[in-house]
Amino acid sequence: MKKDSHIISDILKQRVLVLDGAMGTMIQKLNFDESDYRGNRFKDYNRPLKGNNDLLSITQPNAIFNIHKEYLEAGADIIETNTFSSTSIGMADYGMESLVYELNFESAKLAKEATKEFSIENKPRFVAGSIGPTNKTASMSPDVNNPGYREVTFDDLVKSYSEQIEALIEGGVDILLVETVFDTLNAKAALFAIEKYNDKNSANVPIMLSGTLTDASGRTLSGQTLEAFMTSVSHINLLSIGLNCSFGAEGLYPYIKKMSMITEIPISVFPNAGLPNQFGEYDQSSQQMQNLIKDFLENNLVNIIGGCCGTTPDHIRLISEIVDNYPIRKIN
Repeated sequence: MKKDSHIISDILKQRVLVLDGAMGTMIQKLNFDESDYRGNRFKDYNRPLKGNNDLLSITQPNAIFNIHKEYLEAGADIIETNTFSSTSIGMADYGMESLVYELNFESAKLAKEATKEFSIENKPRFVAGSIGPTNKTASMSPDVNNPGYREVTFDDLVKSYSEQIEALIEGGVDILLVETVFDTLNAKAALFAIEKYNDKNSANVPIMLSGTLTDASGRTLSGQTLEAFMTSVSHINLLSIGLNCSFGAEGLYPYIKKMSMITEIPISVFPNAGLPNQFGEYDQSSQQMQNLIKDFLENNLVNIIGGCCGTTPDHIRLISEIVDNYPIRKIN
């Protein structure tokens, strides 16, 4: 793991790395029904499972493997595991808390197998273990009549994240990606769990951290400004820091520009394919997104770039075609 950490850090000083695109968007294209999600193993399960995309790493592993391959064929240097909701907190909705280790381990193995097929000496490929924010927040009450109430505590989150992190690493990930951060306290629980793992195992797993902004004020859902978010995690040794999801490339541009001015840490951005339409779908074409991404590259704002909701291998292919045409953003 230490060797991989140095490899990734060294490559980031040489060129912009391309992250993959949306997993959920690609899964939606497969039009899986309830029986597909269940597979043979869960055919008699007592709850509906359609929509539990992370479960597909177990019930439809070939489909997930093929999505990884499509992104690697498109030129992605880093692919994310299918584990955005694979914590005990996230799986509680399906009563599948006991599957958390298996979900993360198998998802990591799938992604690692795919990268092994595509890695070559001058273009190694890496796996980032996707660690989502969970569907609960430690900073805010879900009950407007009881502002002091919390659905989850910091310790709950640390315990839940620790289980996920251990399985991802043992499954073979090269990076841990704490993403779509809307509540920095949740993110700090994940980061604390990673530090605990590193200390216990004398490891040095590279960490990518990516926040998400909720509106044009440039604040997270828990109310932090961009500067406050960055300051509150400045004690962590990060491989990269950045933003994902949110408003699309055009909307994120001013915030990424601001980030690039106040940190020397490598910056990542993986925006949505524009804003969703009235049906919740993303209409921004790969060519349109490529044109917007050029602004980030021409102005040396980013070190890692990819896509979030609505993006596909076509989007990643056009991004990967242009990244080497621009000088890198200098980092220490």
